[in-house]
Amino acid sequence: QVQVVESGGGLVQAGGSLTLSCVASQRVFNNNAMGWFRQSPGKEREFVASITWRSSSRSYADSVKGRFTISRDNAKNTVYLQMTSLKLEDTAVYYCAGPAPGYDYWGQGTQVTVSS
Repeated sequence: QVQVVESGGGLVQAGGSLTLSCVASQRVFNNNAMGWFRQSPGKEREFVASITWRSSSRSYADSVKGRFTISRDNAKNTVYLQMTSLKLEDTAVYYCAGPAPGYDYWGQGTQVTVSS
C-alpha cells in the first residue's frame, strides 16, 4: 500500500519556526525526488520545495527562499521541511508528494497557521 503521511503542522507566531516531516512508502520514496506543496484558502496549490534522491539538488519557490530548507533521511524514508522566519502568508495546508516530476502520490496535508 502506497502511503505518504505528513506531520508537524501547528500554530506558530510570525517570525517563529516549524519543521514538517513526511514519511513515504518505499515505492514512492526510493531513488526518487520528493516535494512539498501548499494551499491557502481560495488559492491554488503551489510548489514550495523539492529535493533529489541524493540531496544533490534542491529547489525552492521564490517566496520561501532563504527561509525554508528541505532535507531528507533516506534511511528513514522521510523528507523534512524546516521553516523559519514564518510570515502570515505562509499559513496553508502543506502537502508532501512524490515521486517527482509527476507527483502521483500525495499525503493528506498538515495545517500550518501563522499568527500575528
